[in-house]
Amino acid sequence: MENFSWVYDQTNIDWSQLSELYRIAPLGDKPAENLKIVFSNSKFKCFIFDDCKLIGVGRALADGIDCSYICDVAIHPNYQGLGLGRQIILKLVEFSVDHKKILLYANPGKEGFYYKLGFKKMNTAMAIFNNEQNALDVGLVSSTEQETE
Repeated sequence: MENFSWVYDQTNIDWSQLSELYRIAPLGDKPAENLKIVFSNSKFKCFIFDDCKLIGVGRALADGIDCSYICDVAIHPNYQGLGLGRQIILKLVEFSVDHKKILLYANPGKEGFYYKLGFKKMNTAMAIFNNEQNALDVGLVSSTEQETE
């Protein structure tokens, strides 16, 4: 495997380059200024570089004790299939190990990948999305109402 550089802080991150990585990964449009905010508010982060080229990223929003939420993991298309996404998840889990729970939500069809890394499907997870129709369309949530007591 290549000798990539791993960075765990955002001091020298080019936010425009990161925004472009999410666009081509493809994980959607994430403006550079928004990425700077969300990564600044994340306790753990991983950036992978091939020379000066950003090729992988992930972060965990964590409170230090109770909950760590792993999110925004992306790998450059030319580097997918090398196990870098798996390595990022495992590193963020390692950073989060002292938390009572480590959460993430998977894109539909990717659950098996996360199961192999130790994650279990939750039975009671609920969410509110600001673009609910998109979340419904891509299968992140369902519109069926469950009976309540």
